[in-house]
Amino acid sequence: MFYDYAGPPRPPGSQFYYPSQHTLYHAGHSPLLSPHITVHVPPIVGDHKRELQAGYGSIRSSPSPHQYAGSPHLYATHIEYGAPHPGIHPGTSGAVYASLGPHAMHFYNHGTQFTRRRDSDTIALRSPILEEFRTNRSRKWELCDIYGQIVEFSGDQHGSRFIQQKIETASSEEKQMIFDEIVPDNTLQLVQDVFGNYVIQKLFEHGTQVHKTMLASAIEPHIAQLSVQMYACRVVQKAIEYILPEQQIAIVKELEPHVLKCVKDANGNHVVQKLIERVPADRLSFISAFKGSVFELSTHPYGCRVLQRCFEHLGEEQTRPLMDELHKYIINLMQDQFGNYVVQYVLEYGKQHDRALVIAKLRGQMLHMSRHKFASNVCEKALLTADVESRRALIQEMMTSKQDGVSPVATMMKDQYANYVLQRAVSVADQEQKRELTSRIKPQLVSMRRYLVPIANTCSPVSAHA
Repeated sequence: MFYDYAGPPRPPGSQFYYPSQHTLYHAGHSPLLSPHITVHVPPIVGDHKRELQAGYGSIRSSPSPHQYAGSPHLYATHIEYGAPHPGIHPGTSGAVYASLGPHAMHFYNHGTQFTRRRDSDTIALRSPILEEFRTNRSRKWELCDIYGQIVEFSGDQHGSRFIQQKIETASSEEKQMIFDEIVPDNTLQLVQDVFGNYVIQKLFEHGTQVHKTMLASAIEPHIAQLSVQMYACRVVQKAIEYILPEQQIAIVKELEPHVLKCVKDANGNHVVQKLIERVPADRLSFISAFKGSVFELSTHPYGCRVLQRCFEHLGEEQTRPLMDELHKYIINLMQDQFGNYVVQYVLEYGKQHDRALVIAKLRGQMLHMSRHKFASNVCEKALLTADVESRRALIQEMMTSKQDGVSPVATMMKDQYANYVLQRAVSVADQEQKRELTSRIKPQLVSMRRYLVPIANTCSPVSAHA
């Protein structure tokens, strides 16, 4: 969930909303896909922390290109929780996890002798070869040293990193040995594993085309479930980048009945975005599911991102019905914490006709919208992107006194949001309007001395005039 409160005045400028891929997660997870595992596995609280310590970088395989630049108090930046660690069926050179009340025990089924280690919340049993790998730093390890133990190593923090590094420079024979131990029996388990998913991603990157095709075939029937799983969604994204067009289309078909659920999911929305970016527009049959839901998606923390990708990558034939539906709700979307980013996107990247329609909705409401926490972002973007005539009309509206004689400039100078719109107007106005704006600002400075300290703290140009 997101948390919202008025907070301090937001900093100047506005950005599109691209929630970071590691910003928020749902507390629930999709069930394990392995046909061998039916018992519920309790969460392991340390998984997320362990992953970050492992140094794998971004939580998902395709990080967002932008970051929200607004108030740090506007959205919760992270909610940490433990993810259920996927089980691996015994007898397949893998691991099986059993419930121990509030804890979980990791068993690696590679022989009769195991090393027992107790952590704060887990008891781990490792095979002798993995234990030696973790403790014997003087030995020079090669892939041939761990054949037969690939699955166990893939599920271990240090073992997974070792395999990832080796795959990048491995010979065809070495890659084949790794592949044979994973596919098909252990593919689904490692795809969902906190560390194993990175090994599968490396196989998509550096494996042969046959490897990529077989891996994609193994996960294709489970795309809907994997797309909403915390770790597997990264593998699905990586697969979309490297598989053949025919298999990309197969993934689209599998996901189509569940696309709205994926769009609204913290993990699944990234898969949908990747499909929109990578698959030819005429093959994205699920886009029609967005019709009639544009307002709902625009006001959703993840749906708003998917809509922006649609407008960015799809053709006029597919986006026009969505855009026309969007225009029906422009005023409401301007004032929405997520919808305002979609409107900003239209102002910056939309066609001239669409930009003009948005700006026309602002005419006569600049003062009201400038004082709104979210709509003020749209006002700034409109001043930046409008044509010369429209920009002059908006600025003139800000300088025209109301019927009661109150100057909008005086009101905006004192408002925690509108003052940024006024600053933007000063920065983009032509010389004539800039002089007129300045002449209206200066007389207000004497009566605003009590505001000067907080304004100075926000580095406002108004304080510089003082």
